[in-house]
Amino acid sequence: MFEPLPLVVSDLAIARGGVPVLQGLSFTLAPGGALVLRGANGAGKTTLLRTLAGLQAPLGGRIVGAEEQIAYAGHADGLKAMLSVVENLRFWAEVFGQGDIKPALDAYALQPLADRLAGTLSAGQKRRLGLARLLVTGRPVWVLDEPTVSLDAAAVAMFADAVRAHLGQGGAALIATHIDLGLDAEVLEVGTFRADPVARAGASDEAFL
Repeated sequence: MFEPLPLVVSDLAIARGGVPVLQGLSFTLAPGGALVLRGANGAGKTTLLRTLAGLQAPLGGRIVGAEEQIAYAGHADGLKAMLSVVENLRFWAEVFGQGDIKPALDAYALQPLADRLAGTLSAGQKRRLGLARLLVTGRPVWVLDEPTVSLDAAAVAMFADAVRAHLGQGGAALIATHIDLGLDAEVLEVGTFRADPVARAGASDEAFL
């Protein structure tokens, strides 16, 4: 069972490439809770998740409760191509000081692929292995960016079951997805917090300098 602190976001402002994207964003993600992010492409979902995961600094506001609690899964699966499925999970389990990888193998039906090199897996199999990594981190807050990409219906169901089990243990999940996962989750429309157009126009886009 997890004993995480709530993840509390207060008046957050974030930017992408130096251009303000979202501002005035506040929410609380409590243990056992799930929050689904919705919004058009480019609305700032990925930027928000990367900020919460500590991969970039916010422009302003506060994030409380993220330290050493978050396991982030982005668009890349984070796999080592020349390691087998089992070796990949053992590697990440050791990084996070965890032990048993069997629950992760079982949750995503990876036992038949256990000895296959990650680089030889299909896109869907790689995604399943990438998501299985979450189960060996021991981290209570999952921050997930479009986690069902490349998954078929059966694998989406596996993922939804894994999230439910995680929540049932007192974990929490923040998920950017357009898929209905059948979770008891609140929905946050990020477009509601779009940055002030004046501030956007006055910002420099460092990505193009």
